[in-house]
Amino acid sequence: MTARRAATIASLGLTLVATACTSFYEIPVETPIQAKLDVSGFSRVLVAGFIAGGTEDVDANLETVRLLRSQLRTRSELKVIEADVLPLAELAAEQGVQPLPAVASLDKPDGTAATVGTAQPVPPSAADEPKIRNEKDLEAYEKIFADVSFWKKLGEEYQNPLIVTGTVLFTPHSRAAFVQRETEYFDALGRRRVVPVRQYMERKGFILVPTFVFIDGRTGTRLHRESYRKEVLYPSSQNTPALSSYFELMDQVIPEFLGALSTTKIRGTRVLLK
Repeated sequence: MTARRAATIASLGLTLVATACTSFYEIPVETPIQAKLDVSGFSRVLVAGFIAGGTEDVDANLETVRLLRSQLRTRSELKVIEADVLPLAELAAEQGVQPLPAVASLDKPDGTAATVGTAQPVPPSAADEPKIRNEKDLEAYEKIFADVSFWKKLGEEYQNPLIVTGTVLFTPHSRAAFVQRETEYFDALGRRRVVPVRQYMERKGFILVPTFVFIDGRTGTRLHRESYRKEVLYPSSQNTPALSSYFELMDQVIPEFLGALSTTKIRGTRVLLK
């Protein structure tokens, strides 16, 4: 009886407490995340240009420069320098930095096929320049970001700003796999039911691989490097323009890009009972 009475009293106490705490408040909370790069020594930023490859339906160099400049104007304290977009791939080629062109199959003078393994790179012509199709092709261009004299000279032309450059690969992609989808139906009593269903689907979309290189325009040295890989897939029957997919993927990249330059805040709430 004593134990039962104690349990009853405890239950009554909890009920009174719950009744008393009938009001609650949501308090907004912000958690700051420090920037990865200290830009306090710069007042200006120059988005110079990118070495871009992949689908020719999108000028990834031009679109990336435009987008970053627009975001920096509204969400950064640095003054954005308006300048022509650098054709970095062409400048790199002039310095002898470029991937090997496609390997051609050579034939012997008598018309017979050459022995396997004797094919040689064909020198690029104006009509057949090397194309950047994958991440392997981009590796050869990394040397240009280590060219201190080139970036220091560019920085001197624009009053020693923070220089943003890098590479952008935007390529089509397809995948066939099982996908879980929710199917809605109504049972015999008219109640709505939603059940997960696994379905084998062929989907197509794009992969975006941007790499941002931050260079000190005063010295020409590299300060920081950030790489990302984003992917979007659609049903094979859906026709989505490449440019729309590019902006959809860049929407995911932009917050992380800006987080490298300035302190960002994660917003949330806490619930207080009264």
